Amino acid sequence: MSIFGKLFGKGEKKVDISSILPQEIFEAGVLELKDIIAPSALKITPKEINLGEKILRSFFVISYPRFLAEGWFSPIINMDKVFDVSIFIHPIETSRVLRQFQRKVAEVQSQIHTREEKGLVRDPMLDVAYQDLENLRDQLQQAQEKLFDVGLYITIYGDSESELDKVETEIKSILESKLIYVKPALFQQEQGYRSSLPLGNDELAVHSKLNSSPLSSLFPFTSFDLTSDKGILYGINRHNSSLILFDRFSLENYNSVSFAKAGAGKSYATKLEILRTLMFDANVIVIDPENEYEYMAEATGGRYFKISLNSEHHINPFDLPIPGPDESAANVLRSNIINLVGLFRLMMGGLTAEEDAIIDRAITETYALKDITAESDFTNVEPPLMSDFELVLSGMERGESLAQRLSKYTKGTWAGFINRPSNVDINKKFIVFSLRDMEDELKPIAMYIVTHYIWNAIRKELKKRLLVVDEAWWMMKTDDTASFLMGLVKRGRKYFLGVATITQDVGDFLKSPYGVPIITNSAIQILLKQSPTTIDELQKTFNLTEEEKYLLLESDVGEGIFFAGLKHVAVKNIASYTEDQIITSDPSQVLAIKQAKREAEEDREEIAQAKQEELKKAADLNG
Repeated sequence: MSIFGKLFGKGEKKVDISSILPQEIFEAGVLELKDIIAPSALKITPKEINLGEKILRSFFVISYPRFLAEGWFSPIINMDKVFDVSIFIHPIETSRVLRQFQRKVAEVQSQIHTREEKGLVRDPMLDVAYQDLENLRDQLQQAQEKLFDVGLYITIYGDSESELDKVETEIKSILESKLIYVKPALFQQEQGYRSSLPLGNDELAVHSKLNSSPLSSLFPFTSFDLTSDKGILYGINRHNSSLILFDRFSLENYNSVSFAKAGAGKSYATKLEILRTLMFDANVIVIDPENEYEYMAEATGGRYFKISLNSEHHINPFDLPIPGPDESAANVLRSNIINLVGLFRLMMGGLTAEEDAIIDRAITETYALKDITAESDFTNVEPPLMSDFELVLSGMERGESLAQRLSKYTKGTWAGFINRPSNVDINKKFIVFSLRDMEDELKPIAMYIVTHYIWNAIRKELKKRLLVVDEAWWMMKTDDTASFLMGLVKRGRKYFLGVATITQDVGDFLKSPYGVPIITNSAIQILLKQSPTTIDELQKTFNLTEEEKYLLLESDVGEGIFFAGLKHVAVKNIASYTEDQIITSDPSQVLAIKQAKREAEEDREEIAQAKQEELKKAADLNG
């Protein structure tokens, strides 16, 4: 009699509960794992199984074509559906197979001879069968092939019968297009389901004979992945839960673009990449328009520069880089003059062809004022300032009006930003330039000057570097800044530089004539959750399928598609607790972290004050 019979009086006789051991009562109420994971209800029908709130249906493969192409099963593996696949492979003893083959070959050969004796037309199917049997028999005898009984079972899940029918039709159409046929396990759904569970029990026992070569084409781990033996973790592959480990510096160029709607997690994903990149002997420089990287720079021991009109940090756009081993001073000076002309075109709201020529000549004369020419050694030169350029410009014919337009950058409140020697040192692994406090009118100019300064610093010394341009749509507003950004993207590889371009304003980015060239020159593209207003334009630009389009619309925060070279996978960003505390942009979390820091500082101050009081008391007693 069971313990339940004893407790509740069921069975042949009743037992006094006082006679039952406490251990038996305890064991009767203990839940096992199978009790916890078991469904609330189970109903088995000839065609399907109702398993709790889900409906499932099992199938088996009954027929294969003569040839199986490599990776024929990958479209099924990569389907964005819920299903289980079981593959049972039972080896067949070669000696037994050879005896059966001998009889089968004799049968086929006999049929061929009989047709020949009767004068019938040759049957190609018999000829092919005879050749296949002979070839396979030779390979089996030489141990080049082995024969197996293979069972392939698929169990699909859904919330309704109509959903199951849709998935079934999709699977059948994919397989039948390859001449592979499946059938539902009618009146064997229970055995089919148990065969699909990870128990290793082949209860359906519906087998097809396959030799080693076609069997290898069934290898199940064929879904797209970006797992390599080096690189950083970008996230989890949403198709098969594998890790996306990738090294951007292993591609033909090291650039990337990231597009996402506001709040979709693009800055979070970028910070995660930066944090992990810093662990692999690479320097990272960030242009931060929204003050999002300050805490991260502090936590990682980096440097954080605030660029604004009243900032203590200044950058002189006339600074010159030291020429590299394969560069001449003349080329460096010429390149810097061209970039400065673009800067003045931006600062003055455009220049005519005549004004452009005047500016070009004035820059050359301004450098000459400081004895800087194409033959100079740039190691110890003192570069001119904006006020020197204004002085030269005002003394030139038809240059006075240009000097007046420039005066707001050399006098008054704007002079503090641009008319002083550079005092920014970026000799650290992690550098952040914050432009949040810069007026919107000046942000494109500031981004141009900062990126130009970074570019000059990069050319001084060859190092593995990543330049992150957040909210890049600011630079796409004008042709000069967009052109300069594209120049960085195109030329960066020569200096071991990867440029990560990030933006939420996809429309403005793609409207620029430099938008698409920046994308095409970026080997990595990351698309996170998108808004319906921009998805069609993105679909056209990135050649997305309808499924990929809807995946981007329906993705959660931190989810999207990761393109690397010719491969692309659905990605989900993940971070450890420590990483999350360093990189989070969630206002509630940021406030909590700041509050915790304040409380910790207050506690330290109280402890220090208490120690001082104790020391004072001790000193008074000793005195």
